Amino acid sequence: MTAPTTAFRGLALGLRFALTGGRPGLLRTTLTAAGTGVVVTLLLLLTSVPGAVDAREARDAARTGRGGVSAKAPGPDTLLVAPVESHYYRDRQIKGVLLRPEGPKAPVPPGLTRTPGAGEMALSPALRDLLRSERGALLRERLPFRDTGTIGPAGLRGPGELVYYVGDAGLAPAAGAWPGARRISAFGGDAPLMPLPDEVSLIGALGAAAVLLPAGVLLATAVRFGGERRDRRLAALRLVGADSRMTRWVAAGEALSGTLLGLAVGAAGFLAVRQGAPAVRLRGAGVFPSDLVPGPLAVTLIVLGVPLAAVAVALFALRDVAIEPLGVVRGAARGRRRLWWRLPVPLAGLALLVPGLSHGRVLPQTQHLPYRLWLPAAGSVLLLGGVVLLLPWVVQACVARLRGGAPAWQLAVRRLQLDSGPAARAVSGIVVAVAGAVAVQMLVGAESARGVNTPRFPDEVLRVHTYLQPGADGRQVLERFRTTPGARSVTGTVEFWGDRGDGTGGAMVKAGDCEALRRLARLESCRDGDVFLSYDPAQPRHGGLMARPGDRLRIRRDGGDRTWTVPDGAPTVTVRPDAYGTGEAAVLATPAALDARGVTGAVVRVAVEADPKVPDAVEHLRTTAAAVDPALRLVDPYAPVREDDMDYWPVQRALPVGAAVVFALVAAGLLLATFEQLRERRRTLATLAAFGVRPATLAWSLVWQTAVPVVLGLALAVAGGAGLGRLLLWALRLPVRDWFAFVPVVGTGLVVVTLFTLAALLPLRRLSRPEGLRSE
Repeated sequence: MTAPTTAFRGLALGLRFALTGGRPGLLRTTLTAAGTGVVVTLLLLLTSVPGAVDAREARDAARTGRGGVSAKAPGPDTLLVAPVESHYYRDRQIKGVLLRPEGPKAPVPPGLTRTPGAGEMALSPALRDLLRSERGALLRERLPFRDTGTIGPAGLRGPGELVYYVGDAGLAPAAGAWPGARRISAFGGDAPLMPLPDEVSLIGALGAAAVLLPAGVLLATAVRFGGERRDRRLAALRLVGADSRMTRWVAAGEALSGTLLGLAVGAAGFLAVRQGAPAVRLRGAGVFPSDLVPGPLAVTLIVLGVPLAAVAVALFALRDVAIEPLGVVRGAARGRRRLWWRLPVPLAGLALLVPGLSHGRVLPQTQHLPYRLWLPAAGSVLLLGGVVLLLPWVVQACVARLRGGAPAWQLAVRRLQLDSGPAARAVSGIVVAVAGAVAVQMLVGAESARGVNTPRFPDEVLRVHTYLQPGADGRQVLERFRTTPGARSVTGTVEFWGDRGDGTGGAMVKAGDCEALRRLARLESCRDGDVFLSYDPAQPRHGGLMARPGDRLRIRRDGGDRTWTVPDGAPTVTVRPDAYGTGEAAVLATPAALDARGVTGAVVRVAVEADPKVPDAVEHLRTTAAAVDPALRLVDPYAPVREDDMDYWPVQRALPVGAAVVFALVAAGLLLATFEQLRERRRTLATLAAFGVRPATLAWSLVWQTAVPVVLGLALAVAGGAGLGRLLLWALRLPVRDWFAFVPVVGTGLVVVTLFTLAALLPLRRLSRPEGLRSE
């Protein structure tokens, strides 16, 4: 009989045994299918994340015009599009898009059936719910437009996103209401996708590694379940004439049957889990279930790789088992484990991350998300996998030196000294889960501490800037903020460019009262009618000055250009950081010296200090800003620095819960492994009980036999996870915020493992009865 024929017949016979082998066979197949289903569900979810992020970014690019087809001149099919910069409403992120059709055939924004007219708006379902709630009372004042439509999924990054479209009749493509407006003739098209920040990709990569490796351990444990009865069944096959190769293929077929059923269970679990995707918060919004679609290559690898891995595990488990016609002989205790072949694995993982360390960055600078995600994931998997490979060596080296103690302790230590492999293998999933969770906790803690309550400017005031519409008066903008509830002090300047007109350039002019100018330069004295020349030593050009006394500057106005001369007696003053944290050389003029009303292309910059005693003072100021200009930008110094990034606080709060779920999966594998070991050692336990060993002593010996590898593994996991987290924080140039971030994770792991270990002791008394002394 040829080798392929033997393999095919063995696999077919194994499949038959698994499905028709009675209750024990069905139980083993069911457990294998359940464990495999969990692994397949996790794999399908993880491989769907890159595609979901790409789909979200593509929709965001389409609705803002980044991915649209540009048009140079207005026409019947053109549309002006301007995204409104993100702002927060009580820690919620809100985005808007201003629209103005230039013809009857203008493209319709994604998610809408028609473009909102002037004064109309279309809302996302989440934003409409917020506006209708009590929490949205102040927000309703900020969006006083007529609600005429609902934005569909094609115009949203996620179901929980707060987005609106507004029709703006004053929108213009050049200096005016919104100089950043873009003219397009179609939405969509190719747009550069915004890559995830390095720290977010690293958190995702570490999380994927921390889930995949324990899932692999669970798969291996599920495939090994029921090995003793399987081996006796294979010995019976040898008795009727099957050779050793045939029996191994039969064992592989039994494992394959549960794995194939597990693929179906995993696919059903994936379809069920992704229905809850809208509740998952990813970068400010949920995820549409339709976005969670794994790629064809990933599905192919999972469908082929998981069964092949199960077959490999089943064959590998038989390497130390001699299946003979008259019984099963298991291999003797292993010799001393070697360290030399285990170290290259974590070193290879480190090699994937080291190239970026010299430049202060870990990830390659590419916008292709899968590459940015899977490269650090590969390095993390190798580093965490190296910790798992070191665990058997560490356990063997430590238990070899243990001596003496109570009878239960001696029984446990002697068992580990004879063969520590099963115990180390059972807790390896816990080790990698803890190591990954510790590293993720350190990254999340550093990022959340950096992004919250960290003023990005020298003083603690809100900043506003807007382009003046033709004929507008910047002083009226300042006055509206001064009359807003919650405004303690308001200062501002009107800024514009003055051209010399002789081809030698010009100077930036900033007009405002003395209080506002003192924020821009160090003034010894100031009164209305003064003019100053701010000096910036960091700008060597023109000696740090942009203008000199006597310079004639041409200022563009709505009614025609006007020439203004810098007074001869204008003193030179030293610049200081302005309201936006930067300083520049400029001409500083008070209102009596220069009338800034009607200047074309002028920008009004306002610094507002909110009164903390007024409830919702910041929200009132944001409402005023929206009334001045829907596209006006208001910056809160205490808002998170990166408004588009992930909200790290929910991740930090959910990390112990996620770790508990992973630990539950790992502990379930540990429970199966403990049951299997008790069955294999049933005769030994019955012999000890027959010689008078108390059941409590046997129970404690099993507890110590589990506790020693768990404690050693957790110590190794904390060291490895903290080292990996410190390395990544160093690469990202972030400080370590909490060296004891591992405490809740380790505590959760200990509690879960303790509960499952106690559950595994329940059949001990039954297995140690005298009936266990019988043999066939």
